[in-house]
Amino acid sequence: MDAEKAAALERTFKTELESLKQIQRDIQKNHTARQQFTQQKNENEMVLKELDLGSDEGNVYKLIGPVLIKQDPVEACSNVGKRLEFINGELSRLDSRLKALEKQAAERQQKVVSIQQEVQRLTQAAAASTGAE
Repeated sequence: MDAEKAAALERTFKTELESLKQIQRDIQKNHTARQQFTQQKNENEMVLKELDLGSDEGNVYKLIGPVLIKQDPVEACSNVGKRLEFINGELSRLDSRLKALEKQAAERQQKVVSIQQEVQRLTQAAAASTGAE
């Protein structure tokens, strides 16, 4: 009976551990994506500052493929502003996803530890009963 219970706990342990590892991989992916969006945000904020420093009469060019195309400064500011809104939205989404993943990881970690303790308890009980016989 105890051997069956130990085997079932071992299977549950492996499943929970693999789930925990997957959540940790997802957290790492989230960190990588957040890092990329933060870099894009910084770049776009610098572009917006440069556009604000230039006068409305200055020339603004946009790189499309290998060609620079003249662009209206007001339109360029608008495009960069929209890009920043999108990036900020993605950063917020990633932050909330990270909180959820960290909560899941903590729950899985707690489950893994409790299963380990149960297996240890069963092993000690089995050793004690074997020694008593």
